[in-house]
Amino acid sequence: MAITNQTSLNNAKVTIPALDTEQQPTTDSDFDYSKRAQWLRAAVLGANDGLVSTASLMMGVGAIKQDIKAMILTGFAGLVAGACSMAIGEFTSVYSQLDIELAQMKRESIRRGEREKDNSDEEEKGNLPNPVQAAAASALSFSVGAMVPLLAASFIRDYKVRLGVVVSAVTLALIVFGWLGAVLGKAPAARSSVRVLVGGWLAMTITFGLTKLIGSSGI
Repeated sequence: MAITNQTSLNNAKVTIPALDTEQQPTTDSDFDYSKRAQWLRAAVLGANDGLVSTASLMMGVGAIKQDIKAMILTGFAGLVAGACSMAIGEFTSVYSQLDIELAQMKRESIRRGEREKDNSDEEEKGNLPNPVQAAAASALSFSVGAMVPLLAASFIRDYKVRLGVVVSAVTLALIVFGWLGAVLGKAPAARSSVRVLVGGWLAMTITFGLTKLIGSSGI
């Protein structure tokens, strides 16, 4: 009898509980980077627009006026006007998108019938775009970008040195913004940086050249 019990114990199988894969932490490879699209788009575009538009305005004024006060006031006016414009534009755009998605959700809910309505509606509402968040991100990022050329030109009295410092600071900031946007969105960093840099250079060159041409023609 003892031998039988010993044999049973030896033949007993130890069952190891299976791991619940649903409770495993989400890895970096499983993260959906498309969820960042809303705020990332507003932030990156806002920073680039603030940087390029303000720098272009300052370069345009600098093409015909060597006064540092005129350049700084122009840049500051561009910062305030651009931040307000970006915030309002982003708010109205995202709010329109929100109205469209809410209307679509309502139509789908009616088609399913109230009896089949469940918690999925609440989850869908949580993933809807936020107009206030998008507007705030756009205005803030625009202001951050616009501060780069303003700070670069604020303490340089010499005209030619001031223009060179502004161009250098903007060039560095364009590379950083392009790289940052690519890294956060898991996109090719080099291609993004080059694209942003070339666009910024073109904007400043065209603004400077056309303003210089019009100013020298006596209009």
